[in-house]
Amino acid sequence: MKQTLIKSASIVNEGREFKGHVLIEGSKIADVFEGEVPSGLSENIEIIDAEGLTLIPGAIDDQVHFREPGLTHKAEIYTEAKAAVAGGVTTFMEMPNTNPQTVTQAELQKKFERASDVSLANYSFFFGATNDNIDEVLATDAKNVCGVKIFMGSSTGNMLVDHTEALENIFSKTKLLIATHCEDEATIRANSAAFKAQYGDNVPWNQHPVIRSAEACYLSSSKAVNLAKKHDTRLHILHISTERETHLFEANVPLSEKRITAEACIHHLWFSDADYDKKGQWIKWNPAVKTAADRDGVWKALLENRIDIVATDHAPHTMEEKSGNYWTAPSGGPLVQHAVQAMMDFVKQGRISLPRAVEKLCHAPAECFHINHRGFIRKGYFADLVLIDRNQSELVQKDNLHYKCGWSPFEGHSFSSSIVKTFVNGNVVFDRSGFNEAIKGQAISFNR
Repeated sequence: MKQTLIKSASIVNEGREFKGHVLIEGSKIADVFEGEVPSGLSENIEIIDAEGLTLIPGAIDDQVHFREPGLTHKAEIYTEAKAAVAGGVTTFMEMPNTNPQTVTQAELQKKFERASDVSLANYSFFFGATNDNIDEVLATDAKNVCGVKIFMGSSTGNMLVDHTEALENIFSKTKLLIATHCEDEATIRANSAAFKAQYGDNVPWNQHPVIRSAEACYLSSSKAVNLAKKHDTRLHILHISTERETHLFEANVPLSEKRITAEACIHHLWFSDADYDKKGQWIKWNPAVKTAADRDGVWKALLENRIDIVATDHAPHTMEEKSGNYWTAPSGGPLVQHAVQAMMDFVKQGRISLPRAVEKLCHAPAECFHINHRGFIRKGYFADLVLIDRNQSELVQKDNLHYKCGWSPFEGHSFSSSIVKTFVNGNVVFDRSGFNEAIKGQAISFNR
């Protein structure tokens, strides 16, 4: 069995940073050594000198939209998984608002089969809930599928679940984790009508967080929390964007025991409504980027463990699509290639410590979803690992993007760090020379 020693790295894992070495055998971590290089290793071992580099577990992104099937002019599993590993994300969980939508077991299986053929990263897929597919929802295997996605507010893909009976059915009957997009549809429609009457097609971009308001987010998120408490449902609310919503969540029990959890996304931690004047439609997301006070509130909740994990909501559209007016330009943007680097910038700025950044990107998603043997640098775990040069900056330009859509909201920004190597199941799938596409990622499993 092939052996690889990652030698003399600064290892960041489970709240500590220490100089050490990681031995990989096949797809697993065989051992982790602190201090001197151990004696008695095989003469045929491959040694990777990581002096001066930082080693972390591969990031786990619980919310991406890779657009396959049906929307592959924007993105596809092959291209976006390459972007993911180039950015140090070794596992992704993909959303069901494709075409056709992932709302039957047959369509779900097709996604798994496609990923097994083309994805360099490990993967799972959310099953999509509708107003009338409860039988299909209940047929979903909790050990092999990350969860059920409910759009409790409409977004790209028109999968709104708004019937009270359907929501009660899903929350009361499913044993799977339910992940929700929460924005109140009635509030958004009323706001949209008012702005359409005032501005026509020329709504200023900075009015997006007024139309898709903080109140719309809170009404829907609080409804989801109340349903989960009523039925003791395992609920995970995606992309929290407002300070008020953060008070729906608690930090009084360990993450592995929480029944209600929440996620923050890179764009809500990075941007504020002050950025619309410069970035415009390129930072138009649902839920909207909101005020600096909201951003600070999300940060506070993240550091207090009321918000549990950091993800991307990677949701690419073509430049042509994004170049429309307020009503025609779709919400969403590509982020999966730069999430780890963004968090390294936050570390350098003093917003978060390096061990806490690793916790939110790597450990916490594994705990939140009860993923088997990933998310940590531990003996016996899969060797999903990332080597980072925290002293080598990288300017984001079109020629170093791996997204099929060919643009990034971070274009022109120089990140303070760069990704040196990404290991997936013990294999180097990305380094500065390019990609190794010989071996593909694996479907992840869940301890449920």
